[in-house]
Amino acid sequence: MRYSFEFKMKCVELYRQGIWAETPEKVMKRSFQRKILDWDKIEKIHGPKGLERVKRQRKWTAEEKLTFILQVLNGKTLSEVSFPAGISRGLLSSWVHKYLTYGYNGLKNEKRRQALSKELIMNKKAVTGNLSESEREELVRLRERNAYLEAEIAVIKKLRALRKEQEAALLKARKQRSSRNFEK
Repeated sequence: MRYSFEFKMKCVELYRQGIWAETPEKVMKRSFQRKILDWDKIEKIHGPKGLERVKRQRKWTAEEKLTFILQVLNGKTLSEVSFPAGISRGLLSSWVHKYLTYGYNGLKNEKRRQALSKELIMNKKAVTGNLSESEREELVRLRERNAYLEAEIAVIKKLRALRKEQEAALLKARKQRSSRNFEK
């Protein structure tokens, strides 16, 4: 649910007087109160301007994202990093997840990836332009088969990694059990 600037300011003022604002319909009381606490922190850090709606969202570079992520990984909470930066905890959390999953390349803007994939599609169309009908059909079939095999390989790699993790955990548990038995 989106709230107006005036409503946010009113809720913050009431909170500072020790009164909770009335919770809107279809919103859980606890989550709404948490939101008011967030608005209060934002207003203290950035002033009333911090509660205004952002007309156009800022685009963060991968380097800027990385500085915030490293702060979180070094022990700061999402709130401690996100409020001063003026970003939501959810956005910062997604950046951290992307970084842990894909590394630094996962932080680069997706629009660039989309542009690159469009270029590849255009190149594929240029190559397929002077093929016969049967060659085109075979090319489409081979590309589908290639995509299927790549997905299958990814699944196999994931299963192999999971199996290694399970074996390592099992080995660790066995070592702990044997060391306990040895101490007795």
